[in-house]
Parts: sequence; structure tokens; C-alpha cells
Amino acid sequence: MIPISSAAASVLTRSYTYSLRVESWLGGQLLADDIPVDSAREESDRSLRVAERVTLTVPRRDRGMSWSPTTDDHPLAARGQRLRVQLGIGVGNGDTEWLQRGWFVIEESEADGDDVSVTAVGLMSLVDEARLVSPYQPTGTLLSTLRGLVEPALTVVVDPGLTDRAVPTGVNYDEDRLDAVLELLDAWGAEAWVTEDGYLYVADATPSTVPALSLTSLAGGTIIEATGSSSRKDAWNVVVARGTAADGSQVQGVAYDFTGPAAVGGPFNPLPVPYFYSSPLVTTVAQATKAAQTVLARKKRSTSKEFSVDMVPHPGMQAGDTISVTTDEYTGLLCSVEALTLPYTAGDGRQQLKVRSLT
Repeated sequence: MIPISSAAASVLTRSYTYSLRVESWLGGQLLADDIPVDSAREESDRSLRVAERVTLTVPRRDRGMSWSPTTDDHPLAARGQRLRVQLGIGVGNGDTEWLQRGWFVIEESEADGDDVSVTAVGLMSLVDEARLVSPYQPTGTLLSTLRGLVEPALTVVVDPGLTDRAVPTGVNYDEDRLDAVLELLDAWGAEAWVTEDGYLYVADATPSTVPALSLTSLAGGTIIEATGSSSRKDAWNVVVARGTAADGSQVQGVAYDFTGPAAVGGPFNPLPVPYFYSSPLVTTVAQATKAAQTVLARKKRSTSKEFSVDMVPHPGMQAGDTISVTTDEYTGLLCSVEALTLPYTAGDGRQQLKVRSLT
């Protein structure tokens, strides 16, 4: 959750003034400090390699300027230009509290008639598109390896509670840079996300049990509904993580799901349903067990109870936030925001969430 003041939080439960400011930057140079926007929205989905996507509709001509990207250094060209998005909350007396929503790379801009359609994506796209030119053989630690994979595209910031460790010899990454990052995070028992300030923040993968927001169905216009979907696909209840010890022997850690509808030994299947994970970065049983727990938590979350939420836009909410959900059937159910759609402009509808139970 992007921090907001208590004054701003208090107005989000009722009608409030909603403002948008979009800047364009290229290589540290400000190209435009207030791009005119007719409509805009952000879509974020944790299941995607690059979670965030922003779409804007901009007038082709405004204030005597053409917003059609006809040159490489135009504010809306897709030649490295980044959009800085800020949302404003009217807190009364004509005052506006601005919060930074994030930085996004322009992926595509196209003029059509009187409008320019702009698509921008999260900064992780810089890592995703930059495949390794030659095999990468890391030395040092997990942190130095991660930095070697993503910097200077993204600056890595590590939570103090995460313990670094040495990388074993012989590790080799071939082509997919982002795959290497994701494997490293699982082996570390960590997750990473791009902050609103444009840093790659790395922390323990254990989800928070303290809700950033409590939502109650039919309160304040919020509508919460169970999706009604159910599938056995990818409903793993065991994760086996394997690696190689310093002496060449195999190490293994196993994590079991003993709770929920797909629990081991329950009616879902009397036999275990395992998912196998392996990484050369795992060298001890303890590391393998931690990696197995990390992967199991993600796999379990992807098939847990799902709810759709329709609500007044909350500019601070982010995918990955822990929230509390209360409906006719559940009271204070801890859930994770897995996907969201956030309108950036007033009149573009309400915020939509897809949330899944953490229990």
C-alpha cells in the first residue's frame, strides 16, 4: 500500500476530488510536466512477468502543442521515455494530497484521429526484454548476483530482514534474464516488486498478516462477490525443492499443505500432488525447505478462494497488498490482492480487484 495521510484516507470512503498528473522523462531530462489526459487506467496482475500496464488517451492537439509522437525525443515517443504518474486526493479547503503511483516505460503510442493512444508498462519490462547476450556466471552472493542481473535498469533495495548468502560455483544463466531473477528469488525465499519510486524492493516472501485495508461488502458502496470458479488444475499440495550440496550430493526440502480444501490426505486426493522445483543456488536442506515453502505459498494462493471487489478508487492500493474481507459468509478473511484495475481519471468507473484468500 502506498502511504497516504489519515486526512486523505478519511475522504476515500465518500465522494472526493480525484486528480491526475503525468510527466514524461527521458534520460533524466523532463520533457513534459503535465501531459493532457482525457482518460487513463492502470491494470496490474501479479501472475504476469511484468505486472503493470497503463493506458492513456491524450488529445492529439492541446494548448498549441501536437501530442502525436513524430520525433524520437517527443514526450510520448517509445524511445526510452518514462512516465511518472501522480494521483491527487482532494482533502478539503481546496487542498490536494499528491501521491506517486509509479514510473512506467512507454511501450507504444499511436495517433488516430483526434486522439493519441499510449501504452506504458512497469519498469520490470526493462529486465524482461534484455535477454543475456552471453552466459552469465555469477560469483559472490545472491544479492550481488541479483544486482548483476538487473542493475542499472533497476536499483535493488533489500529488506533488512532478508539474509544474504554465497552463490555456489558453477551456476550459469543462459538467455532469459528475468527467468534467472525469478529462480534466484525462489531459492532465496524472497519476492521482489518495483516500488512507486522505481526501485526493485526485495523482501521475505512470507505475506503480511496485518491488513493494509479492511473491506466490507455493501459498506461504503463496496461490492464483494465470490467468483464461483473452481478448478483442480495446478492445485499442488506438496512442493519438492532440490539442489546440490558442496560435495556434489543432492539436497532436498519438502513443504506440505495441511490446511484448506486441497490438503494432503484430505478428500481432494488421498495421495500427495507434488510440484518439483530445482535450483543450483540451493545447497542445504534448510535452503531447500525454505524454497519449497516459498513456492508452495504462491502455488496455493493461485488456487485459493477468489473474490471480485468493486469499489470506489483507492489510489494507494497495490497488487500484493494484504487486505481483510468481510461478506455474509466470511468475517475478517485475510486476502491478497492478486490483480487490480484502477481508473486514473474521474468518470472512468470504479476500481476492480481480484483477491484470493491467504488461508
